[in-house]
Amino acid sequence: MFEKYGGFAEVRKVVSAFYDEVLDDNLLQRHFVGVNMRQLIDHQTKMISSLLGGPAHLSKEELARAHRRREITEEDYDRLCDILDETLDDAGFEDADRDAVVREVENLRSFIVE
Repeated sequence: MFEKYGGFAEVRKVVSAFYDEVLDDNLLQRHFVGVNMRQLIDHQTKMISSLLGGPAHLSKEELARAHRRREITEEDYDRLCDILDETLDDAGFEDADRDAVVREVENLRSFIVE
């Protein structure tokens, strides 16, 4: 899927669009106050690229460490996954590919939600 959807450059555009929506969301925006969004988008581009079969890799331990004490709730994570699904749809991801990416993100829930 990584090559199918344009590699790093296109994944970065999708991740940027995703965070535009997240930062406009009343439930989620509080988690990003004071966060270096450029750095976060870089990290998230690597993570999504990895989920798409690309060469980047972030360990689950890194994810857990990065989200520790962020007070991310189940409701927050559900909303985040909904926004991701919508963003992937807007970016032209096929239904099966979109479902696969969201499912992989769902599988990371225990490393992110407190």
